[in-house]
Amino acid sequence: MKSILDGRPGLKAVVDQIAEVTGYLWQKGWAERNGGNITVNITEFVDDEIKAMPAIAPVKQIGKKLPFLKGKYFYAKGTGKRMRDLARWPMQNGSIIRICDDCESYEIIADEPVMPTSELPSHLALQNYLLETGSCYKATLHTHPIELVAMSHIERFLRPGEMTRVLWSMIPETLAFAPLGIGIVPYALPGSIELADATLEAIKEHDVVLWEKHGTVAVGTDIMDAFDQTDVLCKAANIYMCTRNMGSEPDGMTDAAMKEVQDVFNLPKKRPC
Repeated sequence: MKSILDGRPGLKAVVDQIAEVTGYLWQKGWAERNGGNITVNITEFVDDEIKAMPAIAPVKQIGKKLPFLKGKYFYAKGTGKRMRDLARWPMQNGSIIRICDDCESYEIIADEPVMPTSELPSHLALQNYLLETGSCYKATLHTHPIELVAMSHIERFLRPGEMTRVLWSMIPETLAFAPLGIGIVPYALPGSIELADATLEAIKEHDVVLWEKHGTVAVGTDIMDAFDQTDVLCKAANIYMCTRNMGSEPDGMTDAAMKEVQDVFNLPKKRPC
């Protein structure tokens, strides 16, 4: 069967990277069963032949108007599909979709009529915001990092800025590679408008957002970037828990030490693009 990836090395590289990352998610235990979702803006790799491709499934409504997505193209993980399967067969467990001119609906154009994730409206709302603000970020990742979710079960870490402070203090690399910290979204029903709206608000200040007792949402220049930021924060959470398991509350880096890292490496306090 001919694939949309055939003869398009740029697009294939993006999908191959998605497959690589989904393998990591499964290996880390962050993607049980069909857990987690991925959406990546691939519009830059779309040629005239792709633009002429007909829909291979009925047009579906998004549920909200997203004006900055008109005519844009995305790779989206399929609903009910497993990350471990997507790692091996990305085009059988995900699909390429095109946003219709009404900005309220989409159609699947390749490779198979795999329905996108049920979280697609939330992902597309984030993508719409990124385009609206001129961001260079193209990928959104939702996954279930064990240590970060565990920390969200403790009230202390739900206080504004507390989890960011602790994670930054565990190892300098956390501050260096996740300089915007982690946002906290209070528990809301998965897939709800309330959760989507709260996530959109939190992502304005952070590249990684933690849904209380559920998982994380990250944005990045590509899917590996979104994964890396989540991974760095999860490593810091792991260090914190290892220290606690030794019977002590970790001291962590001092505020002065953390400020020195920020100043010396000129770390951004807002999204750089």
